[in-house]
Amino acid sequence: MNVLVVNCGSSTVKYQLFHMEEENGDNVIAKGVVERIGISGTNLEYQAGDRNIVREKEIPDHRVALEWIVDILTDPDIGVLEDVSQIDAIGHRVVHGGERFTDSVMLNKEVLDVVRECAELAPLHNPPNILGIEACRDLVPGVPQVAVFDTAYHGTLPEYAYIYPIPYEYYQKYRIRRYGFHGTSHKYVAGRAATMMGKTLGDLKLVTCHMGSGVSFAAIKNGNSIDTSMGFTPLEGLMMGTRCGDIDPAIILYIMEKEGLRTHDMDRILNKKSGVLGVSGISSDTRDIEDAAPSKHRARLTLELIAYRAKKYIGAYHAVLGGLDGVVLTAGIGENSSYIRKSIFDGLEHFGVTIDDEKNTVRRREGFISTDDSRLKVMVIPTNEELMIAPDTYRLVTQRE
Repeated sequence: MNVLVVNCGSSTVKYQLFHMEEENGDNVIAKGVVERIGISGTNLEYQAGDRNIVREKEIPDHRVALEWIVDILTDPDIGVLEDVSQIDAIGHRVVHGGERFTDSVMLNKEVLDVVRECAELAPLHNPPNILGIEACRDLVPGVPQVAVFDTAYHGTLPEYAYIYPIPYEYYQKYRIRRYGFHGTSHKYVAGRAATMMGKTLGDLKLVTCHMGSGVSFAAIKNGNSIDTSMGFTPLEGLMMGTRCGDIDPAIILYIMEKEGLRTHDMDRILNKKSGVLGVSGISSDTRDIEDAAPSKHRARLTLELIAYRAKKYIGAYHAVLGGLDGVVLTAGIGENSSYIRKSIFDGLEHFGVTIDDEKNTVRRREGFISTDDSRLKVMVIPTNEELMIAPDTYRLVTQRE
């Protein structure tokens, strides 16, 4: 069975094409990513066999990105498929499923309607997730599709970690609670961390740090998520590409009154004009910020904010976990930015960690970046959400057959 996994992020589409003969076995036929969607300098990476191709093209939205991906997979010269009929199933990362979905499901109209209802809770993610589902339905008609939810892994949060200190009736009426996101990523890198450390996951206390355009940290104890930084929506938590993360909620009311803003205007400011973009005034991409930092005060300030807020969460989760064995850095920033990684751990020597500058040059591959004698192990682990999605897709489609 050929399973295409589609992972539509806020500004990226990652994809992998697997050939699967059993639920726990896989063979990656092709993979890649379209980055900087809606931003100048969009590029597509495509890997298949010994081919490693990068192409540049302006891509305005996720639907056009998926058309580009299907075109390259079926390209007569470099593609791996004769045509789209060789795709047997498609698995999608879907960010928010609310309390309705705590496991992966076959996609149908009813499921898609719920995903749409949850779009107001994940405005940067569920809409592109929906676009991906609809685009695949049109580009690969009749092929079964599966939704794998980001929120599912955080279903182990204790009640005191997911309930907000607002009138309890709002949880009862509207299910307002902490859901958490990037679940497939946190689950994958936690498992890989245990393997790298030569330990059983059930014996470890870890903080996993998914740092891309969206950022979320998770406290993982005995293999279970017990706290996570994103909340009711992916807006809460750490500073992100265009999202503000944690702020005093009174700021929202104050700005709305002063600026005469309506709810949708404020929502756009918080989700699309804040974070790295809002503070720097340059870009939502930290690569652009690092380039500008030597000459731009606001760029330097942006990098300082990223590191400072990351320190605060790692410290808080150290307390919640009652100790800490390892920290994992993953996703675009975590896998690639040696400067930001180093900045996060500067000043945390009292936790028993020292970063090895030579090891910290690692990019997009697994490795320890802490010194050999560090009590707290720090690892870079490239996330592979797609590898977590493929088995669920295979399982549900074969059960259906």
